Amino acid sequence: MQKQIELHLQKLKQCQLCPNMVGPVITHGPVISKIYLLGQAPGPHEGKFGRPFAWTAGKTLFRWFASIGIDEKQFRQLTYMAAVCRCFPGKANGGGDRVPSDSEIDTCARWIEQEFQILQPQLIIPVGKLAIGQIFEKALLTDLVGQQFSMEIFGKVRDVIPLPHPSGASTWFKRDPGKSLLQQALKLLARHSQWQSMLG
Repeated sequence: MQKQIELHLQKLKQCQLCPNMVGPVITHGPVISKIYLLGQAPGPHEGKFGRPFAWTAGKTLFRWFASIGIDEKQFRQLTYMAAVCRCFPGKANGGGDRVPSDSEIDTCARWIEQEFQILQPQLIIPVGKLAIGQIFEKALLTDLVGQQFSMEIFGKVRDVIPLPHPSGASTWFKRDPGKSLLQQALKLLARHSQWQSMLG
């Protein structure tokens, strides 16, 4: 399995299939884990650091995880971190980051499927609307955050605990109901057997 994920990441880092995406391809290390975090896409700063959630949103995300017992270093060592798209989409005309196109999302989905086949993750943590929307038909945060779901993904039933995106531009998780729903989601993560195995 270790060799498989290493070869997979080597191929992924060479991907140049989406001409409007801005490289480099941002990947996590070859971590063997039953926990799979699915982010949205790298921001403009991740390329400098070569790892996902390396800027301000990451600081918020890892603060959430630290509140339930896992610091950033531990999380990165023990969890496989992926994203709907692995390259920075670039800036939108009106400012802010461009939302990846459907074709770009579909192109990157093949990498996600391969990772599921290799790792067979049991706990999926989609972070943000774009990631949540790859698993659920509707991605209304108030209907999904704060709950745990068992869903068939790539042919196997897996647990899913959605989280909001920790973007500094978002106020959703800073006030109710989002604030309370985030706390519920973190409690569910803390109680999950795969999370407990990280703490162990």
